[in-house]
Amino acid sequence: MKFSGFKSWLQNERFLNSLNRFSFFLSLITLLVAIYDLGFRHVKAEEEQLNHFYFIALIIGVTAIILRYFFFRIKFRLKVRVFDGILGTLFFLLILVKIDSIRENLAVVQFLNKMAYVYLAALIYFIREFSTAEFNFQRKYLNPAQLFIVGFLTIIFLGTALLMLPKATYDGISLLDALFTSTSAVCVTGLIVVDTGSYFTTFGQSVILLLMQLGGLGIMTFASYFSYFFRGRTSYKNQLMLKDATNSEKIGEVIGVLKKILYITMIVELLGAFLIYISLSKNEIHHIADRLFFSIFHAVSGFCNAGFSTLEYSLYDPDFRFNYPLQLIIAALFILGGIGFPIVLNLYKYMVYSIKNNFLKIRKKRNKIYSPWVINLNTRIVLFTTSILLLVGTIGFYGFEYNNTLAEHTGFGKIVTAFFGAATPRTAGFNSVDTGALNFSTLMLLFLLMWIGASPASTGGGIKTSTIAIAILNFFSLARGKNRIEVYKREISEASVRRAFAIISLSLMVIGTAVFLIAYFDEDKTLLSIAFECFSAYSTVGLSTGITADLTSASKMVLIFTMFIGRVSMLTIMIAILRRVKHLNYRYPTDEILIN
Repeated sequence: MKFSGFKSWLQNERFLNSLNRFSFFLSLITLLVAIYDLGFRHVKAEEEQLNHFYFIALIIGVTAIILRYFFFRIKFRLKVRVFDGILGTLFFLLILVKIDSIRENLAVVQFLNKMAYVYLAALIYFIREFSTAEFNFQRKYLNPAQLFIVGFLTIIFLGTALLMLPKATYDGISLLDALFTSTSAVCVTGLIVVDTGSYFTTFGQSVILLLMQLGGLGIMTFASYFSYFFRGRTSYKNQLMLKDATNSEKIGEVIGVLKKILYITMIVELLGAFLIYISLSKNEIHHIADRLFFSIFHAVSGFCNAGFSTLEYSLYDPDFRFNYPLQLIIAALFILGGIGFPIVLNLYKYMVYSIKNNFLKIRKKRNKIYSPWVINLNTRIVLFTTSILLLVGTIGFYGFEYNNTLAEHTGFGKIVTAFFGAATPRTAGFNSVDTGALNFSTLMLLFLLMWIGASPASTGGGIKTSTIAIAILNFFSLARGKNRIEVYKREISEASVRRAFAIISLSLMVIGTAVFLIAYFDEDKTLLSIAFECFSAYSTVGLSTGITADLTSASKMVLIFTMFIGRVSMLTIMIAILRRVKHLNYRYPTDEILIN
């Protein structure tokens, strides 16, 4: 009797696994068909066949989900039940749309008779099935650095394929230009070879929007979170892998930090989109749907420091260059995105700590909670360096461009435009002035700001604010004859100093090589414009003096590699290629090398 029960359980387990695999592949096929539907133009008969396929696939998919609830008695988490409820509601509404008498008499259903809801149901179904699969990153095959690089390359190639679909552009696009655009979006750079607003359709712009979001946060972040969302757990290997990606101090904090990163991103982008929407007028963008898409696109592009815009001249567009609230909103978005998630989380921790202490002080029933160094050393250095760069950059831009590109602005407008012009080189890539018309002194300032870039563990690029801070502190430490770097009554570790100077050296090597190659391939271009392009590509900034589209194919490939290296960092690539050496149990005698 016991053996019979075990055999029955084993058969159910096998059937459940087969059902899970079948449902996953069905969801994948449904998503691929939706992409085919969106990307290609079809005759009416083919459209009807595709609609029938969606309906049948969703019937089978919903049935498979119901079987897991009632036949196998699987107790899914509340979040999963809510997700399944949304899918079921969409499916029910699509059934109503199929019934002619209801569709003709019910206005709400008529409004729902749009393919967008079919695509949404297909996407939700795929995410639901994809997230229940196991994510076991095999460290013996791929180390974290290699997996990080492979993840970015995968998104870039998929993005290239999507951008080459006929309905992604109005007049088609070459493979090289599609690869360049996809790389620029995934690496959140913003350099373009074709105008985003006029060259790409709404579908193509939506693909770029998705690539910016995935590139800004990383595909591992999304995949791991959705896996945890549906399963309620994750493997120890996955947590080890995500520990570096999320910059968590402890393995047990990985999922908590991951959730906070996604929640912060979602809240900031939604709030940014709302503020951008209310800053727009009907004269600037006439239709509500267009204003809504514009707001979402620029909120994501801003927070991810991507620099893509649907406007032909970015924010220098004649209808938008004097919209100072819009400039301030987008500047706030890319500054928040570029300051780094660990800094934002640390500030949030300090805010909670302060509120608790003030609350206890008001009630006078308990002593205040004392916690030393709530704001850690990393946060202090990043905030101080960022503030100095913004202040010096704004003053420099204001002084250098007062009678040049700022001449058309007055009073408050000059200050806002100068602030925006100083903030955007630090990997944001939007421009509210004509970059090609800037003075030479301003361009030199932008070179420095672009090279430094944003902060660690952010959506921005560059050598990072903490790197330049350590380098400057090391200068003063050597000048004063000290053998260590001390700041805020803390000593910076030797490993951090070595890493900082390795990043600086490698960045100059990559940029120098890129400048040399482009100068060879495009001899007619000036060295200043080539250098500006290479610094912008490596630091994932996206600003240009206007030569990007005119470069030869070889030079575009150089920029593609430069953008990719700048996003993943040369140090990560070297870690992925070179074999790691275990700690050795010996040391050679120390010797001094003549330096100066």
